[in-house]
Amino acid sequence: MTSSAPKKPAGRGAARLPRGARARAPQVLTSLEQLYPDARTELVFKTPFELLVATVLSAQATDVSVNAATPALFERYPDAHAMSQAEAQDIEPLIQRIGLYRGKARNLAALARLLVERHGGEVPNDFDAVVALPGAGRKTANVVLSNAYGFPAIAVDTHVGRLSRRLGLSVQTNPDNVERDLQGLFPRERWVFLHHALILHGRRVCMARNPQCAACEMAAFCPKVGVEG
Repeated sequence: MTSSAPKKPAGRGAARLPRGARARAPQVLTSLEQLYPDARTELVFKTPFELLVATVLSAQATDVSVNAATPALFERYPDAHAMSQAEAQDIEPLIQRIGLYRGKARNLAALARLLVERHGGEVPNDFDAVVALPGAGRKTANVVLSNAYGFPAIAVDTHVGRLSRRLGLSVQTNPDNVERDLQGLFPRERWVFLHHALILHGRRVCMARNPQCAACEMAAFCPKVGVEG
């Protein structure tokens, strides 16, 4: 099986970072390390296949809802070979409490078949191969390759994007561009940790609405971009 680490996002060249971003980045990392020393994905999985499926299901859905559905799903379909025999309508009842479940069921059935046809039923440790799977994309590939195979990557979801702008680390709204900015600001060996820690901080303190700035350890140096009041 070939191995290919996540690639840098294509597109724009160098763009101007927010003022003070390079000085602020080490402060952000130190604070996150103190707050969330054991930060990791909250998706429950045992194998790369389970992680891939859970990540596809997590799009526009909470990890809690995904973790509630996957035990029964994986009991029925423990691997790609088993799921490749299913039709979307077989999968739908098992994930119907997750947002966009019909489309996700179609993607999972197709994804499993491609894993069997192209990769012997195994999740490839290759960025382009994962991106090519139905329901996957750059964020999914980054999550799977970093958590299942240990590749350094930053998966930019809504929390990571929001906090990157509020903390004055990026002015970008496109996830690929945010990813590029963060890669340039933080040590490569801390990319996976950074991704998970920012998500936890976004869920627990720096929420989209009513962020708890008074209780935030980073309030002293955070520019609070876009926060009213």
